[in-house]
Amino acid sequence: MWNYIHYNYFDYQTNYCREFSRKGKSMNRQGLHIGNKTAELPLIQGGMGVGVSLSGLAGAVAKEGGVGVISTAQIGYREPDFFQDPKGANLRVMVSELKKAREIAAMPDGTFKGLLGYNIMVATRDYGDYVRAGAEAGADVIISGAGLPVNMPEYVEGTDTKIAPIVSSEKAARIILKMWDKHYRRTADFLVIEGAHAGGHLGFSKDALEQMCEDGFDADYDKEIQRIIACAESYGKKYNVHIPVIVAGGILEASQADHVFSLGADGIQVATPFVVTRECDAADAYKKAYVDARAEDIEIITSPVGMPARAVCNPFLERMKNGKESIDKCYRCLEKCSPKTAPYCITQALIRAVEGDVENGLIFCGDNVAYLTGITTVREVIRTLFP
Repeated sequence: MWNYIHYNYFDYQTNYCREFSRKGKSMNRQGLHIGNKTAELPLIQGGMGVGVSLSGLAGAVAKEGGVGVISTAQIGYREPDFFQDPKGANLRVMVSELKKAREIAAMPDGTFKGLLGYNIMVATRDYGDYVRAGAEAGADVIISGAGLPVNMPEYVEGTDTKIAPIVSSEKAARIILKMWDKHYRRTADFLVIEGAHAGGHLGFSKDALEQMCEDGFDADYDKEIQRIIACAESYGKKYNVHIPVIVAGGILEASQADHVFSLGADGIQVATPFVVTRECDAADAYKKAYVDARAEDIEIITSPVGMPARAVCNPFLERMKNGKESIDKCYRCLEKCSPKTAPYCITQALIRAVEGDVENGLIFCGDNVAYLTGITTVREVIRTLFP
């Protein structure tokens, strides 16, 4: 029942946005300016782990003028020493993947049209070490969600890396900006608002997601987006800066992007449509699972860390509904995950999926995955968003 209501409303939203565009109100889109850094397109490619958005995808997006984002979640999973020292492997590969992404993104004259950075979850064990490593590696931006990054500024101090929290409510945005103001005498360089259509871990409770769906959450959430923008503007005035606000979750085409810009957003963040590109770092079988997914295949689950998340239902998730998987090794990836109580190891489940074992792995996705019809390219996805 939940999926049925959700997707009917998504169809309504898409039709509404198409009507909005037909009326000639397409927004003027300029580059995304984040402090002294600029991407030619107001587009961030959302970070997707484990191994879905690495140098191949992020570099290709940055080459087209967007902000390419590498997910640091267990980024070193292919290293021979990952099993013995996952953190060491992760920190090492963070640097090498950013370097490879820069090589992909560079224009023939050595300049860059876009920016590159990392998505680092606040829930990551030793979160501060990862943010420091990302800033020291020279990331243009670091984006953090899956928790409130209240201490994030101290980890990038003395660098030119721009930082942003991911928020889903005005309350969360205000808490973070208030803490940064009070303890660090600074504010965010930009904000990312992640709505209920997004993939992976979500910033809403499962009950709230279901209630928002029943109420037709998009109309109400437009107001929440505008409240968050107003909050960012208030702190921007205090520090005499503009804090760009980027909206994420369910954006698939230009008409939806237009709607977001009409609310006052400075940019969009898109993830799911980039998975079905040739440049995406996931295995072909993973991409095919996206193409084959139907609306009724998408579920809101509770991940091993106790957070609601959106994923493609497959034999693995069906098995986990009635039992658990033996965990013989803890990779110490997330702070609030315990192998004693977790139904399965999220690291192992995500690695199996990204390497192509889609029957026995965890496949996170956004709710627009059912509208993807085939393998494409980064350039074509961007042309759909910015025709």
